Amino acid sequence: MTIQEIRERTEKARDLMRRARQQHFAVGAFNVGDEQTLRAVATAAKKLESPVLVEASHDEITNMGLKNLRDLVSNFRDEFQIEIYLNLDHAPTVESCRAAIDAGYEFVHIDVSQANHDATDEEIIAATREVVEHARTTGALVESEPHYFGGSSNLHTEGIDYEEIKKTFSTPEGAREFVAATGIDTFAAAVGNLHGKYPVPKELDLNLLQQIRDAIDCNISLHGGSGTPLHYFEEAARIGVGKVNINSDMRIAYRTTLEKVLKENPDQYAVVKLMSEVRDAVQAVVEEKITAFGSAGKAVL
Repeated sequence: MTIQEIRERTEKARDLMRRARQQHFAVGAFNVGDEQTLRAVATAAKKLESPVLVEASHDEITNMGLKNLRDLVSNFRDEFQIEIYLNLDHAPTVESCRAAIDAGYEFVHIDVSQANHDATDEEIIAATREVVEHARTTGALVESEPHYFGGSSNLHTEGIDYEEIKKTFSTPEGAREFVAATGIDTFAAAVGNLHGKYPVPKELDLNLLQQIRDAIDCNISLHGGSGTPLHYFEEAARIGVGKVNINSDMRIAYRTTLEKVLKENPDQYAVVKLMSEVRDAVQAVVEEKITAFGSAGKAVL
């Protein structure tokens, strides 16, 4: 893409986030680690006429390739005629964000504390400011948070110790100070949302979320959306959350369905012939979330 084409897409991405806040819906940000998952997300977006973000973190980028994923998403955008954007998720370094911005990613998430839990406030702010400055070249939206965000994108067997988790909750004052210090476009709030899926449902502090919304004027995202009762998303969108990340629910649907079809077809070695059921399972997860987020029918081409 030319720099002009990239800027046109990032401006459309910014318009999407404005529409989400004004119309009280949230955009699903769905992690993809292969072409099958990407196709499932694109098919759901087409069916429900919903805008979507697809995103990839370090391992997913390593598997698919930073620039290759950019091309794939662009190709699906044109083939399916959908409103779809690309986010670099939990990027550990300024350099990785720079590379994504230069490749035409509309969204980047700089997460220094995820890679280094002991990173100081000064280090996190300095790195985030550097990414914000570089993003001005294309207009890409920058997301960040001031401290480590708990959990991991996996299936957990332990319960959730909310007394411990509450120690990492965002605060209205902290959010306001961090946004002012960095100039980010999107603040990743921690209000009970955790990465991964747990044996018990997650509980979001919606009162705290409202206080954070009142304290800052930029976009708000919720990470760790998997395993969360859907009514929380509906209320979060009403409050003004514009982006919700989903990963583990999709991974679990993918793996469990793949295990099932492999067991049912022991003599089939052309695995691609077994993938339609896997895609359908992942697509069903995406459609459920899109419906809860209120983004169905909100796509603008």
